[in-house]
Amino acid sequence: MKILDRYHPARISIGQQTDVISVIVTAYNISEYIERGVNSIRAQTYQNLEIIVVDDGSTDATGEVCDRIAMKDGRVRVIHKENGGPAEARNVGTAQARGRYIGYVDGDDWIDPDMYEKMLGALKEQQADIAVCRYRQVYKTHTEDQSVDRAVLFEGQEALQYYVQETKEYAIQNAAWNKLYRREILTDIRFPVGKWYEDIMFATMALGCARRCIYLDTACYNYIIDREGSIMNTQINPRTFTDQIPAYYEKTKFLKELGRQDLADIHDYFLYKRLLLFYNQLYWSDLPDRDAYVEQIVQIIQEQKDNYAKAYGCSIADPRDYKKMKLFLRSPFCYRCKIRLEERVVIPLKVKVKRIIGK
Repeated sequence: MKILDRYHPARISIGQQTDVISVIVTAYNISEYIERGVNSIRAQTYQNLEIIVVDDGSTDATGEVCDRIAMKDGRVRVIHKENGGPAEARNVGTAQARGRYIGYVDGDDWIDPDMYEKMLGALKEQQADIAVCRYRQVYKTHTEDQSVDRAVLFEGQEALQYYVQETKEYAIQNAAWNKLYRREILTDIRFPVGKWYEDIMFATMALGCARRCIYLDTACYNYIIDREGSIMNTQINPRTFTDQIPAYYEKTKFLKELGRQDLADIHDYFLYKRLLLFYNQLYWSDLPDRDAYVEQIVQIIQEQKDNYAKAYGCSIADPRDYKKMKLFLRSPFCYRCKIRLEERVVIPLKVKVKRIIGK
């Protein structure tokens, strides 16, 4: 890993913009957002783009808006298809893309004017297979941007390592949309059709195949956090059990097959922490199927108990997390009491003490 302070890739003049970037945009019932999203791509300083908008069976005016935009710009091509979910929509768009480089944008988000010029410039200058950028988190009331004026060059599987370790310093994330890929590394990679949380395995496999990644620690993508109807804003639901948790299991399997048992153990460590988090969220929720969900998550936690010693023994594990899991296995009731005590008494007290010391 190499830190590149104040790194800014060289500008790419119009005459040098010879490589086509294919940008696949997924759209489903987002008529009030899609024009802003597509127009932000059309306004890119890197102009040699193929913009493929996949209307995934929208029942509102999304498809009409997309067709109207395409009439204004020959770079925009609209594919109308029956609803099959974002994974299938991305696969359909990727299959028809002709660009040497591939990018993805969710139709309800938007990107900065120089996003693809920066990412392609960095990717070429650093001879990388994937370029990744930080992103802004856009809420209804405010925007959060943790940009730093630097870049990070990851060699081999270093980017995969920091991704699996969920290192907050580098916002690599599962997302497909804050990345630009050389087409070659996506040859055998597809999004799992019909599944939510489709980015989990796609990101893992792509990062696992990359020989070098360049991470731009500057936000170029604007990601809407709290849009109503967004999958990412959906509470724990049946898909948590049919799609999300199985995707985590598949991720562990892939890491083992890649010869990275160390990363598989680290990933499992975070998975088991998530399972307890799911349990807490479910137990104290008012969801109609709460009891059934709680029973399911308890069963999943019990089924994994033979793997806990290895996962909680990984290089970055906090011993306190293993104690919490052991307590849960002995008594979910005692575990709940401990967590509630920490949330309502211990943590607020620590915060209060820090404030007093700070004064």
